[in-house]
Amino acid sequence: MISLIDLLGALVRIPSPNPPGDTRAIAAFIAATLQTAGAVVTTHAPAVKPEAISVIATIGSGDPVVMLHAHIDTVPIAVNEAKHWSVDPYAAAIQDGKLYGKGAVDDKAPLAAMMRVLIENAARNLRGTLVLVAAAEEETGGVLGTRWLADAGHLPLCDFIVVGEQTGNHIAAAHKGVVRATIQTTGRSVHATNPDRGVNAITAMAHVVLAFAAYHSELAARLHPLVGHPTCNVGVIRGGSTANAVPDSCEIFLDRRMIPDENPHVVQQEMVDIVRALQPELAPAQVEIRNFQVSDWFGSSVDSPLARAFAEVVRADGRDPAPIGYLPGSDAKHLKGALKPGGEMIIFGPGSYEVAHAYDEYVEIDALETTARTLGRFIERTMLNGAS
Repeated sequence: MISLIDLLGALVRIPSPNPPGDTRAIAAFIAATLQTAGAVVTTHAPAVKPEAISVIATIGSGDPVVMLHAHIDTVPIAVNEAKHWSVDPYAAAIQDGKLYGKGAVDDKAPLAAMMRVLIENAARNLRGTLVLVAAAEEETGGVLGTRWLADAGHLPLCDFIVVGEQTGNHIAAAHKGVVRATIQTTGRSVHATNPDRGVNAITAMAHVVLAFAAYHSELAARLHPLVGHPTCNVGVIRGGSTANAVPDSCEIFLDRRMIPDENPHVVQQEMVDIVRALQPELAPAQVEIRNFQVSDWFGSSVDSPLARAFAEVVRADGRDPAPIGYLPGSDAKHLKGALKPGGEMIIFGPGSYEVAHAYDEYVEIDALETTARTLGRFIERTMLNGAS
């Protein structure tokens, strides 16, 4: 049986950067490994991107249905990043108790732990169904990965889902969502020698930026116990063409982070209302908000029998089972519809997201082994020993 470290090393040595998001090679390895172990394995990809292959492996049957989910794509190695690596990013080098490589912690470490647990239990007589989803496309939003798998009916309804991400082996029960939008102001261009004849779109946008800065400050009054408060950030501003002309156009890109239980439609309306209230003040300049994009939040009460059983395994291993918030997003937002009524979902895995997406990415081997041990003991407690 392949060891946990060898399994992770094999995954890291198969590049799966996204973009471009070609997961054929790593999906083939995952599928072959789990099929050899005795799992029922299927592979799936959307017609619009057939190279974005996801793998679903299943052992056992009946209830409860437990899903282990991790993604198989990584961010690419940026041009300026490559020179900073002290090791080959695809060699899976081991130094000082750490395994280094692109994707080592995000997200191939939790994937390796989940694969190992599936392999160990494939020949056992499980009470229930254990499903492993190795999903493509997470790094670009999951729309053609987990979201597509769910919409296409490839995912079972589950009693409990563990999404593998970098939580330091703590139970994460929430992450923020995001609403993004573009705001454009339109003015009238004239020669800068007499700018009062024109309408300055950048000056108008300055009022918009200040209004959204005030909105950001107001959001501090809304507090979630795990992920903090919502935020609103102006991340990009573009306008004008030359210093000696009054600019007739300016645009900004907004990032509005949502906390669990915020309604995306309400959030969008708040942003629209701010813009509409500014229009009389900005006239004759025009202002428009458009191009809304929504990525949902995730929140869980972590109070079902299976969630409590997972917490007890964490406690028995000497760690604090109290839930935390996970600041980045994850595919958990696409899996809410895959839960049965009363079902629960958590995010769990080794390492820190601060190590991900950076040069010399690594996972501590002890932390990886803790992840695999926790998942294994949870399956033993809930699917082998008659617990629920």
